[in-house]
Amino acid sequence: MAGQDLVMFDLIAKKRDGGEFDAAEIDFWLRGMLAGAIPDYQTTALLMAIYFRGLTERETFLLTDAIVRSGDRLDLSELPGCKVDKHSTGGVGDKTTLVAMPLAAALGLTVVKMSGRSLGKTGGTADKLEAVPGFRLNIPPEQLRRQAEQDRLVLISQSSNLTPADKRLYALRDLTATVDSLPLIAASVMSKKIAAGADVIVLDVKFGRGAFMPDAESARRLAELMVKLGRQAGRKIAALLTSMEAPLGRAVGNALEVWEAAETLRGNAAPDLLLLSLALAAEQAYLAGLAENRRDGFAMARRALENGAGYQKFLRFLQAQGGDTAALEQGGFLRAKTVLDVAAPRGGYLRAVDAAKVATLVQRLGAGRLKLEDEIDYQVGVWLEKQCGEKLAAGETLARIYAESPAQAAEAAEALLAACQIGEKPPAAAPLIYGAVTTAGFIPWAELQKDYQ
Repeated sequence: MAGQDLVMFDLIAKKRDGGEFDAAEIDFWLRGMLAGAIPDYQTTALLMAIYFRGLTERETFLLTDAIVRSGDRLDLSELPGCKVDKHSTGGVGDKTTLVAMPLAAALGLTVVKMSGRSLGKTGGTADKLEAVPGFRLNIPPEQLRRQAEQDRLVLISQSSNLTPADKRLYALRDLTATVDSLPLIAASVMSKKIAAGADVIVLDVKFGRGAFMPDAESARRLAELMVKLGRQAGRKIAALLTSMEAPLGRAVGNALEVWEAAETLRGNAAPDLLLLSLALAAEQAYLAGLAENRRDGFAMARRALENGAGYQKFLRFLQAQGGDTAALEQGGFLRAKTVLDVAAPRGGYLRAVDAAKVATLVQRLGAGRLKLEDEIDYQVGVWLEKQCGEKLAAGETLARIYAESPAQAAEAAEALLAACQIGEKPPAAAPLIYGAVTTAGFIPWAELQKDYQ
């Protein structure tokens, strides 16, 4: 069927009745939407039909490919080495990009990553990095190439013309309660990753209170679909499925998370953040062919941490993009006007910390935004002195609130205590990493953990 013979009404009716689109129909829809020839009410009608009827794997691949072709693509082919990328579906306190990517670069992999800003409860890497004085994400192409060749690590803001069809579709999905659709989520994530040009893509698909996916099985279904899309696009790809019931690491808030990333690379790491960061770097090394297996990749990443190579990569990367790292190296990086210790109301074990509630209180402190144009406060947030499973005494410092004013700090402290559960017995141990989805299938934690030693 020729493009000029297509009618949007027919496409809506076809999907409403459970039909399957071909490439020409999807191209017609997206081109018309971007050109303004197809009104938003027809696109939202089709999105609702997709929400209820779904898309086949073939349709999802065609949609992903059409979204990639709707705008620019980053050409990394002339850069040295294997180009790697990492993407998280969003979590509370998730600063693994700031740890895993310097480690990957220290191993000789080339990292050119586009980073987004926070919106809602999950923090954006771009905002975290801009907590470093002078740091800039917008750098000229010649600097990007030079930095990638010399230091192997570049993080930049998302191009305004990268996957413009996805930007428009997401805005309409957000307004019409059609965000929660597995094929639409997968196409949105993978179109951006494929357009960004990396050879290797490692995904961190999160589930739980502080994540978009509610449970491990739904996260696995999403990961399996995204891995298939990446493989069909010719990428080497795998996904880790990770729990987001509690915040990752100890810090939630922009400057606080940069500080924790630096501390982790200096060897002072929270166990959960360390494990996941090393696992993500190991997966990249393995998929890139730098390591024969995951165990070797994990050992290589740990050596890069222990010998300081990852930390030096982190500092050089920040400095290359204008960042002043003096306070990060010497102290004085955290400059909130009010710092309030939160004492444990009773002794026992910290059984749970609700990640969603912590995200909400940090957002109310000013660390997040509801709209992309909102201003944020880089210095506010929460530092958790205790993590789930740890024992504490009555009156011992549970956490520290960083705020603009004493009133805000007191309100946040009350909310934090409401997010925590303290009991007489430690909580049942649940793995941080549920498993991995690869092109060969699913690997459960019971089998995967032997490689993370």
